[in-house]
Amino acid sequence: MTENTQQQTAATPELPTQYAPAEVEGPLYERWVERGYFTADAKSEKPPYTIVIPPPNVTGSLHLGHAFQHTLMDALTRRKRMQGYESLWLPGMDHAGIATQNKVEQQLAEEGKSRHDLGREEFVQRVWQWKEEYGGKILGQMRRLGDGVDWSRERFTMDEGLSRAVQTIFKKLYDDELIYRAERIINWCPRCLTAISDIEVEYQEDAGELVSIRYGEGEDSLVVATTRAETMLGDTAVAVHPDDERYQHLVGKQIKLPLTDRTIPVVADTHVDPEFGTGAVKVTPAHDPNDFEIGRRHDLPSLSVMDEHGVITVHGPFLGLDRFEARSAIVGALKEQGRIVAEKRPYMHSVGHCSRCKTTVEPRLSMQWWVKVGPLAKDAGDAVRDGRVKIHPEEMSKRYFDWVDNMHDWCISRQLWWGHRIPIWYGPNGEVVCVGPDDEVPTGDGWTQDPDVLDTWFSSGLWPFSTLGWPEQTPDLEKFYSTDVLLTGHDIIFFWVARMMMFGLYAMDGEVPFKTIALTGLVRDEFGKKMSKSNPNAVDPLIWMDAYGSDAVRFTLANGANPGADVPIGEDWVKASRNFTNKIWNATRFALMNGATVEGPLPDASEMSATDRWILSRLNKTVAAVDAYYDDFQFAKVADALYHFAWDEVFDWYVELSKTTFFAGGEPAKVSGRVLGEVLDVMLRLLHPIVPFVTDTLWTTLTGGESLVIGEWPADSGFRDEAAEQEIELVQRVVTEVRRFRKDQGLKDGQKVPARLELDGTALAAHEPAIRQLLRLQPEVEGFSATASLPVAGATVSLDLSGTIDVAAERKRLAKDLAAAEKEKAQAQGKLGNEAFLAKAPDNVVDKIRTRLAKADEDIARIQAQLERLPQA
Repeated sequence: MTENTQQQTAATPELPTQYAPAEVEGPLYERWVERGYFTADAKSEKPPYTIVIPPPNVTGSLHLGHAFQHTLMDALTRRKRMQGYESLWLPGMDHAGIATQNKVEQQLAEEGKSRHDLGREEFVQRVWQWKEEYGGKILGQMRRLGDGVDWSRERFTMDEGLSRAVQTIFKKLYDDELIYRAERIINWCPRCLTAISDIEVEYQEDAGELVSIRYGEGEDSLVVATTRAETMLGDTAVAVHPDDERYQHLVGKQIKLPLTDRTIPVVADTHVDPEFGTGAVKVTPAHDPNDFEIGRRHDLPSLSVMDEHGVITVHGPFLGLDRFEARSAIVGALKEQGRIVAEKRPYMHSVGHCSRCKTTVEPRLSMQWWVKVGPLAKDAGDAVRDGRVKIHPEEMSKRYFDWVDNMHDWCISRQLWWGHRIPIWYGPNGEVVCVGPDDEVPTGDGWTQDPDVLDTWFSSGLWPFSTLGWPEQTPDLEKFYSTDVLLTGHDIIFFWVARMMMFGLYAMDGEVPFKTIALTGLVRDEFGKKMSKSNPNAVDPLIWMDAYGSDAVRFTLANGANPGADVPIGEDWVKASRNFTNKIWNATRFALMNGATVEGPLPDASEMSATDRWILSRLNKTVAAVDAYYDDFQFAKVADALYHFAWDEVFDWYVELSKTTFFAGGEPAKVSGRVLGEVLDVMLRLLHPIVPFVTDTLWTTLTGGESLVIGEWPADSGFRDEAAEQEIELVQRVVTEVRRFRKDQGLKDGQKVPARLELDGTALAAHEPAIRQLLRLQPEVEGFSATASLPVAGATVSLDLSGTIDVAAERKRLAKDLAAAEKEKAQAQGKLGNEAFLAKAPDNVVDKIRTRLAKADEDIARIQAQLERLPQA
């Protein structure tokens, strides 16, 4: 079935009685790395398979979301490596502009300093020092998880090669007029003092106050409602819907803006919802993105009324007030003038907060650098529409198209010191020069570089090709681009996936950055709630790895990985996975002690028992199923199929059915030992991508091979034996039914019972020793009296229970259970027969009662059957 299987040593290999992950995993991983198993060869003639890791922040640590996605990526690349691909999983980190700068600024604050005390150059050096000392913690934790990444190719978004890529593509976009500078509304953090991207804004429902204010006088007045009264100082219009008859007489007129000496026009704009509030809205183009667009359509001026700290800059009584202080002061002043036409009322509304410092974000008109995304986004959409890139699951495509088909120009400048400096230089006479990596920097009096840095997503958008050496035409780029799979959460389709698509197609002459986008859900707690550092449900996966082993955590995560769906996870599930790894260990240890071997060819089917042929048939079906599930990114089904094959079919059935053969010895035992060795060999190969540590340890012991990391992926040999499967199914039915009967009768698991098995003329006859072994059934003895008979699967199993149970006590117990079931049935029938009750009761209540009735009927039938089977008194 598997070629080139290395021979085990002549002596029976031994394993410790218990598996100790803490003693095995760390040294084993380092051995894999030292031997270069994960290092890809660009000169190899093997077909390439490439995944680039979504670069975690240099400030980060491993959380369950990382562990989840890393487990799946590792499983994909390990399997492809075993299948004969030159498999590259490329690691690296993101410089995380705001997050990292904040970390260092916090350090400086503890020293009583700010970055301005150091100056830009010295501060950036301080950040690099922090990165070397504290950054990359997550990389060490990835080793703990077992990530099979190529550490020789580790990249960082601020390293020399990636910085060259950033400068190259900026100039290319600038020269193609796809990068421009303009004054627009952006998300501004008054604490971090920078523009921030949409993904760095966290929205939450905040309690505000809705204030209704009268603008204008008499008939030429109208009322607007707002939660942000402080911005009215920058109003340059009031807008109404053009079809709203209430205000048509005002459109085009000027009205007095309260608390100012200005008048503003009333404009008609279809953006206004006439059904919401009063149907009139204040327009503040410099402090609201929707108002900004209205202002552009009506050529309105944009008046900024706050500085970068959120402090009022308009001369008058509110000058110098913080935005929230000004809000209260302005409402108070309006009230004094009689402009408040309705009492303030509580109003819950969605408010954006900086994800780094939790400060309320301020929409702000600002001069920034932008990418013109129109043509880039169209290409990104076309690549999916024409099939060059597949999105999995396919239903997620709609979300992708919603983003790329409606994308606004992208603000790429950040007012930070840590990051890729914008390569634009300004001359003393208004010159603007974009400098490429090989261009000379303008020098002389009056030349200055733009002070801003690029959005972190700009450099991470280049990740699939910049990490392979672009803009140089490197062997890595030629061999490993396009990458095969991007596996990431559906929550960053817009922020990262779409940007990589746009930049990859643009920079690589239309060649897509990845062939498949495999989208995952988010990890949640066992109750389905989102995990958060601010909630007590957040879990450090390293704690679980220390307690139960990395394999157990990996298997739990893979077992919940349905495409695109969120993944609930709890500690009890990790414990269950730990039990599974222990089961694999103990069962393999038993098999090795009882003759399991991979030595020599697999016996011919004619030499095998039906049990042997059954497990090989099931094995090959499992290989085929696992391959199909992997190709469809159905990781949960992979894990489930392997779990049930290993635990249920191999350990609980094949090993147990074969014990009598092993104990008897002889040629049949040798045949079954070889079959069991084959099954374990293939099963461990199949399990390896998900649980690499325990499988590699067991496989090398079983086979004497070097490592499963470089082992061969098993192929479906095509062997099928439906007759053997049907035969063993009959055995399973007999064993299952008699076990159920034994349990019903209160027999202990190990309690032996005399029994007669009438199996002649059935396929079960050959399995009598195994059936007796599994069911603890002794041969008939003198005086045998069949007190209970069970017809099942065309055979009859008769048992002598005399002396094994207290028949009178058992009858009394069952009679009590029967009375309770009959009472439950009577109550349910009474309610369902009551027309008045049925007329009033909700459908779900009636359905529950019908379910109770059906359950009571089942219980009555089961208990009566048990009573009939009891020996007569």
